[in-house]
This record gives sequence, structure tokens and C-alpha cells, in this order.
Amino acid sequence: MSADKMQAAVLTGPGRIQVETIPKPVPGPGQVRLRLEGCGVCASNLTPWGGPEWMTFPTPPGDLGHEGWGVVDALGEGVEGLSPGDRVAALTYRSYAEYDVAEAASVLRLPDALAGQPFPGEPLGCAMNIFRRSGIEAGQTVAIIGIGFLGAILTRLASQAGARVIAISRRPFSLGLARRMGAAETIAMDDHQAIIDRVKDLTGGEFCERVIEAVGKQWPLDLAGELTRVRGRLVVAGYHQDGPRQVNMWLWNWRGIDVINAHERDPAIYMQGIREAVAAIESGRLDPSALYTHRFPLARLDEALDATRDRPDGFLKALVTFP
Repeated sequence: MSADKMQAAVLTGPGRIQVETIPKPVPGPGQVRLRLEGCGVCASNLTPWGGPEWMTFPTPPGDLGHEGWGVVDALGEGVEGLSPGDRVAALTYRSYAEYDVAEAASVLRLPDALAGQPFPGEPLGCAMNIFRRSGIEAGQTVAIIGIGFLGAILTRLASQAGARVIAISRRPFSLGLARRMGAAETIAMDDHQAIIDRVKDLTGGEFCERVIEAVGKQWPLDLAGELTRVRGRLVVAGYHQDGPRQVNMWLWNWRGIDVINAHERDPAIYMQGIREAVAAIESGRLDPSALYTHRFPLARLDEALDATRDRPDGFLKALVTFP
């Protein structure tokens, strides 16, 4: 392949990709180009992967990949504070490709202590931002519904903060992971009323000061409201813009629940979360290495997306990595 070319994935239709050879992107003023080491696979990709009516195919090369990390390869005009060769995490948006560009303000140099470690900055930063907005304090009881990559990190952070975590998930693998991440109690997510009764029993009838919904489906959202105590806080963390949801406003109003939509849109806040994730991992407070359970080359991005959708036993997080 010539020096000015790269490979990038293109979604050609529902459930179909192809890898194309295209020109490398050129960084504009205030931008940097990254030679990517990898990109995490996000559950938000699954709706476009399924081919809804509003989706347009083929996608731009590299599209949907937004969890990239790598090495600065080239600088656009006016960029200061970064140099070619710096290993970084970044907010980029077409990172199912060997190279991508990012605004310099959305690039964070990684410390030497993290050399060689995967660092999908966007989901790690997202977890830190969700934790901050949850307002979790020592002594609280926190229910976390859905123990995937995000739920596992939040379990660790909440338990470290001194909260009593009740982890609720459908897979035995996930419940075992939750215990290792510090959950005090685990409940199989199989029977709606049985879960409510168990949490009621565990909390002396009061339910939970904080409930984090990390699945994104209707039933877990319904369950989250039921598990939130009077004047508690319900944190919506799993929803990914895949259609409307209904809420029990009678219950939410009667209990005086505070509802937090924990997704951020401000790049500066995203970057704050990524900086906090770097600090947590560098200090040893957080170790996400065991959560990256599946790795795929770019040519097998379709398998990575299918695994993210189907969640085979032992699956938490897929990474697409580049040689």
C-alpha cells in the first residue's frame, strides 16, 4: 500500500461491511492526524448496523468508530502542545480506519505508565462522567442495572466510594464480574417482581438512593423507577437513541425522583471524563484491562458488531485493533 493510502471500513448495508483502500485524511487547521492503534466497539453502533429506515448506505469510510486511540502522525496548522509520536486518546468519529483526524482540543496525551495498554478514551470518559453526575456517596445503596463494560466500571467506582452496590444483570458471567468489582449483592435479571421484592427486602423497604440504568431497553428503565426510593436519583446511562421510551410518571412524581440523563454532548466535558479516567487508571484506582474481552482486526468488524449485539458468554467489550 502506498504511503498516502489507508484501509477503512464501510458499512454497505444492514449487517454488511467491506474494507476499502482510500487516501489518508489530511488534518486541517487546529487538527491532528492519528495513526490508530485501536477503536472500541460501542453499543450505539448496533442500531445503524441493523439498518433502520433512516440509515443511508454506504457510510463514509471509518464511520461510527468513535472510541479510538493511537499515535499523533501529523499536525495541522496552528497546533501547539502536541508532537508527532505522542501516544494519545481522542474524540474522533471515523475511527474504524487506520487513520483519523481530531480537533487538537479533543486529543489527550497518555502518560508513559499506560504504554502498551488499550485506551478507548470515549467510553472510559463516559463512565467517569456518569459516575460524577450520579452523585454517589458513602453509605448509600446503589442499584446498577446491566453489568456490561459500563456497568462493571460503575460498580467499581461506586463501591470504592463507600456505597453498597446491588448489581442486577441477566448473565451469570456478569454477576460474577460484579462481585469481583465490589458489588455487595447480585440479583439475576429474570423476574421483574422478584427483583423488586428482593431489593425491597435488602433495603428494609426503602429501596435505593441511586439507581443507574445501564442497559438501554424499556424493561430495565421500568425496573429502575421501581427500585428508586423516595427523593432518590435515577440515572439513565444505557439509552442510545434507538426510539422512544415510556416512563411511569405517576411513580416518578409520587416518589419525587430526580432523573439524570447522563450522556454528555459537550466535547470539553467528554475530555474532562477522559482525563479523570487516565488519572484513575494510572493511579491503580481502576483497572479495565480484564473488561476488554474480545479483539478483532478491521476486516472482522462485522463479527465484532455481532458479538456486541449477541453478547456471547464471557463477552463485555470488543476492540478493533490495528497491527
